[in-house]
Amino acid sequence: MKQRINPHLVFVLGGARSGKSRFAEARIVTAPAPWTYLATAQAFDEEMRARIEAHRSRRAQGWINEEAPHALGDAVRAAASEAPLLVDCLTLWLTNRLLAEADLATECADLADALAARQALTLVVSNEVGLGVVPDNALARRFRDEAGILHQAVAARAGEVHLIVAGLSIRAR
Repeated sequence: MKQRINPHLVFVLGGARSGKSRFAEARIVTAPAPWTYLATAQAFDEEMRARIEAHRSRRAQGWINEEAPHALGDAVRAAASEAPLLVDCLTLWLTNRLLAEADLATECADLADALAARQALTLVVSNEVGLGVVPDNALARRFRDEAGILHQAVAARAGEVHLIVAGLSIRAR
């Protein structure tokens, strides 16, 4: 079944340190503030705390920062409907839900529907993890497969899809 495309939804994929978050942040600030940033990361160690702080330090005034490591579909629906929204990132959220043994099919479908329903500029960032070698363990293979399924569901609804490579955008739609 073909999904309805939301012209307000922009999906940004890329590898680690590809520039995908910077691309999304630069794009969203072209719309009027305030911008809502839904963060899915959890700081379980010092290295992750430093990454989160580096992301925060790039954002100037005008940002509303929310954390949504688990109930992301609900957080998307709760965000101000007229305000630009940036979700960063789907793969961290997927990891959180996978480790919580959630019903991924249901939650991913719910999230894709919530994103598709937004009527304001919405950027969604995720890591492309399907371009490397086949992982050597079942959990990592499941994560890679679930990420690919989620990415396809979001991309099918997005008005724009960008692959970021070395800080440059390759636009697919």
